[in-house]
Amino acid sequence: SRRWCESLLTAEGQYAGSKHRDLGIEMSKLFDLKLDNVLLAVEGKVATITLNRPHKKNAMSPDLHRDMGRVFDHLDSQDDIQVLVITGAGDAFCTGMDLEQFIADGFEDPAQFRLNTDLAFGWFRRLKAFTGITIASINGWCVAGGMLVASICDLAFTSDKARFGLSEINFATIPGAGLTWVTAELLNRREALFYLTTGRTFDGTEAAKMGLVNYALPADELADHTDEIAHEIAGKHPIALRSIKETYYGTRDKSFEEGVDYEAAKLFELGFFSEDEWIKIALKQFKARTFKPGIEDYAAEKKS
Repeated sequence: SRRWCESLLTAEGQYAGSKHRDLGIEMSKLFDLKLDNVLLAVEGKVATITLNRPHKKNAMSPDLHRDMGRVFDHLDSQDDIQVLVITGAGDAFCTGMDLEQFIADGFEDPAQFRLNTDLAFGWFRRLKAFTGITIASINGWCVAGGMLVASICDLAFTSDKARFGLSEINFATIPGAGLTWVTAELLNRREALFYLTTGRTFDGTEAAKMGLVNYALPADELADHTDEIAHEIAGKHPIALRSIKETYYGTRDKSFEEGVDYEAAKLFELGFFSEDEWIKIALKQFKARTFKPGIEDYAAEKKS
């Protein structure tokens, strides 16, 4: 189910009003989960998760993975979140796994390492399966597993100064947990293999040229731009928004003929769940020339 909350998760468990300096969005209530590694803020139908280990460039420790699981538990109990934004505190988005806590320490205890990986893969899968639109707002360093988190999201905007990289080759290993898969999905063969085999970094401008992100912006414009796009999308019809996302991913591995049939089935489903609102209201307004569908939304409030 989709989700709704009005909360800010803080390590201190105290009310944080006014504006969050990094996110630039109004906070409302505190939902006290006593998380040390993650912040959650909600404004209207937009939820924003901030990975909050700036002293470690937001590297993902077992505790951060555990906190993310609790955040998704909370979001899954709600039903009105249309858009989920993920960003990072400080000068990094995410620099992948915490090599000491997650990997080095974990190898000394195979059972604990298995638990750690389950915690990580658990919320990665939940992010991928989130029914609303997910947006990565990449404010700084985004390497290794950080690129996985960003690439799982439906949309991605980045600071032009952010740094990206696939550093696994430098450790004589391969990108795992789905990172090789998303790299092959988003980049062409030559670009993917170049960065996979050299471990070189590249900036946000180059990431946009390659299609890894939607586009790059100056760092001081990123948060406001992400917020603007997130609220624009959140204002769309909720059932249609979910159907579009499901139809896009559902047709990617189908033939043209299979895709047409799948789209027809999803259109019928959309009509049933929305009571044919697009015909009874939107199309009626179009015929009356009261809205222009190419440049604006229909007036949902005219439903009677």
